Formats: sequence, structure tokens, C-alpha cells
Amino acid sequence: MVYTHKSPALLVIGIVMLAWGWLNQSGTADGLQAWLHPGAYKEQKQAVEKHQAAEKAAADKAVAEGKPAPEAKALKPGKFDDVKRGQANFATIFGGLFTAIGLLILLMKPKEGHLDYYISIFPGMAFILSIAFVVRWGLDPMFANWGKAALPTLGWDFAKILNLNYVVLGIVIGMVVVNVFRIPGWAANGVRTARFFLKTGVVLLGTLYSAAELAQLGMLSVVMIGVFVLGSVWLVLLAGPRMGASNSMTGVLSSGVGVCGVSAAVAASPVVQAKAVDIAFTLGTILLWGVLCMFIFPTIGHMLNMGPVQFGAWAGTGILNSAQVAGAALAFDPHGIQTLKVAEIFNITRVLFLPIIVVWLAAWYVKREAGAQKIELGQVLMAKFPVFVLGFIGLFILSTLGVFAPPGHYQGKYFSSEQVKEDKLLKEKDLAALQAALPKVTAPADNKALQDLIAARKVSTRDQDVLLRGVAKMEGLDKGAKDALGNAHKAAWHDSKIIKAYRDWIAWLFAFGLTGLGMQITVASIKQAGGKPLIIGSVVGLIKAVGSLIVVLLFVREFI
Repeated sequence: MVYTHKSPALLVIGIVMLAWGWLNQSGTADGLQAWLHPGAYKEQKQAVEKHQAAEKAAADKAVAEGKPAPEAKALKPGKFDDVKRGQANFATIFGGLFTAIGLLILLMKPKEGHLDYYISIFPGMAFILSIAFVVRWGLDPMFANWGKAALPTLGWDFAKILNLNYVVLGIVIGMVVVNVFRIPGWAANGVRTARFFLKTGVVLLGTLYSAAELAQLGMLSVVMIGVFVLGSVWLVLLAGPRMGASNSMTGVLSSGVGVCGVSAAVAASPVVQAKAVDIAFTLGTILLWGVLCMFIFPTIGHMLNMGPVQFGAWAGTGILNSAQVAGAALAFDPHGIQTLKVAEIFNITRVLFLPIIVVWLAAWYVKREAGAQKIELGQVLMAKFPVFVLGFIGLFILSTLGVFAPPGHYQGKYFSSEQVKEDKLLKEKDLAALQAALPKVTAPADNKALQDLIAARKVSTRDQDVLLRGVAKMEGLDKGAKDALGNAHKAAWHDSKIIKAYRDWIAWLFAFGLTGLGMQITVASIKQAGGKPLIIGSVVGLIKAVGSLIVVLLFVREFI
């Protein structure tokens, strides 16, 4: 069988990508990029104006002193430049590759064989990648901007709360393509590669997490999250087969409901060989429940007169998806940081259970698919254990050992006061603003933290940073003081360059893989799956919410 279609589609896609790369390199696309990335553009514009002013002042001073004008210094590239350069490089590399292979397809005479098969996947890969480009470079920042713009009117960031990011948008666009427009014949073979890239992304996820963080989060969060994460996963695994749900559907649903929502469902999907429709139903269930909980939890919290620690612990445990955890915490206490801080501690703790759940689901799935009762688990694991999971575990262990970032990091970001550079220390105007704000900070611990910051011109410890982030949220604090506190916070936190690169590749692998998976979700497959996942997820989600509320009310106190 000959797989390669003699079509100009790949060549056209390659040329369009090359054109986008050139538009960014030449600056022609700056207007569009400025609209998509207003924050980065504003920051870059201010940096340019500041640089030009400094150059002019230096030149004027040299003229006044009768000296030759100093040599102009190059402006350090900013975030806006990084955005353009990244897109230009990415589009140029893949555009060049697709253009070359597209020409080859038009010139060659396809013959049955391995070469034909491998060449045939490139048009479909280019098709997915071009959509992923639009989603990640266009729709993702566009919805983020719209969500922020609507915040003053709605009171909440709809794009963030509804998870309208490249993950969900990629799946939705893929579903629209397959159900409305259909997959072109020349792209069909390449679309099937989506799962491979998704698995590769899951492997790299191991670099983002570190077991060392558990020691910093407190025994209460570890025990509570452990009980409810493991308990929720177990309940779904118990209920799924009894309700006639497939093993793959049950497995991916258990991870999403039990751990941390969308990201956990995506990470577990290759382990249980989840179909595209399994992921779609899981994400739908998680997002529906997450949005409902975001509005219901704060109301119940106020009715029960819960404090910030109690509500934070409940939200971080009982709400299925991470984005809605933050939304509920801020809705409960929009003027303080304590509730959000506690909620995120619990949320981070359950994320760290992901490696355990991935291994558990792998063992559960291979045993059930092999005929379960009659075969020894050890033998099944040796024969059918997903190899890529070993890669995930290996990178997780290396990350825990501090290979990619210092121990105690979370997703590659780590605190280091010693690495704060001289130019990042607080300036005199910052210190003046903070000094003026001191009388307004009445809490002894917060006041002491602020005094230490003024003395050292930088944040010295993690605990001090936490206190100062709370101070920055105080009402009545002027903009100068808030900006100074923000600058001090940013200066003390650093990205691991290795993990930063891995994070970018993970994002692209997921954008590609999930867009391709969306192209495999048809209306017919959704109808065939029925409403079992929604029922199972809703029941377990309700048990998790109510159970965690009872535990919090009984055992969590505000002095913790």
C-alpha cells in the first residue's frame, strides 16, 4: 500500500511558516505581536525609551566636557524580543523542513515501503503543527488578554478559570476540524502520530517535579491529600468497571478526578492507552465540576464562617482542577494572600502525587487488560508495562536529586537570595517608597520583614518572601511600594535554564499531541461513550468535596 498523497499541501504549509518566520525577523509582525503580548511590548517600549534617554544623556555630557561621544551600547533583548525570536526560529526551522519534504513529495514517485510510510506522516504532522501554532501563538494569548480585560466587569478571569489555554483550545479546535471539515486524506496518516508526541511530553514532565518539596509542605497537607487523592482514584477504579466504563476511560478519569484535573488526566492518558473521547469526557467532567465548585465553595465557606486556613485547605483538597482552586481562594478572600497561599500548598502537594498515580494506573491497567486474575502482576508488568513511564520515573528521580534545578524547586523555579545581582537590588526610590509604607504595616512580623528588606535591599529568606507577598496585597499601599515589593520578589526567584527549555518543549509536545487527539474525537464516538464518565466523576467529586469539608472542619484550625 502506498501512503503518500501527491499533494502540494505540505509545500504550502512550509512556505506559510517560512513567511511567518520572516515577518517576525523583519519586524513586520510587530503590530500584531504587540496586540497579542501587550505586557511584554509595553515593557520593551519602556526599556527602549530608558536606553535612548541614557544614551542621549551620556552623549550630551560628553559634548559638554569636550570629549568624544561614548560608544553606543546594545540594548539587552527583552521578553517581547524573545517572543519574536522564538517564533521566528521555530517557524523557520519547521517551515524549511516541510518545504523541502513538500518539494520531494511533488517530485518523487511514491513506492510501497518504509520510506513511503515515513514520508507520508509529514503532511499530517505539518497540518497539526500549523494549527498548534495558531492556538499557542494566537488564540492562547488572545483569550488571556480577553480574560484580563473582562476582569473588572465580571469580577473573575473567565479565560483562566475556564482553562481557555492552549491545552483545551487545541482539543476543541481539533474536534471542530474533524467534525465540521473532516481530516484531508493527505493528512490522515500523520494525525495518528499525536499519541507518540504526547507520550514524549509526559516523559519530560518528570523534570518539573521534585519529591524534596513534600518536606516543606507540612504533614497535614501530605496526609489529607494522600487520603483524598488515593481514595478518589480508588473509588473511580472501583466504580468504572461496575458501571460498564472501559478500562481506558476509567483510568484517565481516576487520575483527573483524583489528582489535579486536566494536567493529570493528560499525563495519565498514555499509561492507560486512553482514546481521544476518553480524554474529552474527562476534561468536560473536570471543568464542569471545577467551575461549579469555584462559585459554590466560597459561599459555603462564608456560611460556615471558615477562616483562611480552613478554606484554603478545603479548596486545595476538594476542587478537582488547579485553576479553579486559585479562583475559589481569591473569591473567598479577594483582598488577602493567606487563603490563596494555603490553597496552593495543598494543590501543589496533590500534584506531587502524580508519579505515584501514574505507576499505580500502569500496573492496574496492564493487569486488567491481560486478563487480570489468572496472570501474575509481576509477569504482566515485565511484558506490558509502558516503557515511557520508566522515562518519566527516571527524570523524576534525577529532578529530585537536583540534577535539573536545586532541590526543593517546583517546576524549575527556585529561591536564591545569593544569586540576586547588583542591578536587581532595590533602588533608592524603591527604598523611599517602602520606608513611607512602614507605618501602614502594623502586624509585627510583616513590619519586621519590611524593615529587613529595606536594610538588605533584597529578600533574604523564603519566609520573608511569603510575608512580603501578603504585604503587597494590603489595601491603601501606594503603587511605588507595591512595585518595589514585586521587584524584590522577582529578583530572588530564578528559573533553571534546563527546566525552562524542557518546559517549552513540553508545551509544544502537548499542544501538538492534544490538537491531534482532538482530531480523533467525533460526534459518533461521544454518543457511543454515553454519560457514564460524568456520572462517575460527579459522584466521586461530590464525595471528595463533602469528605474533605468534614475533615477540615474537624481537624484543621486557624493556628496551623
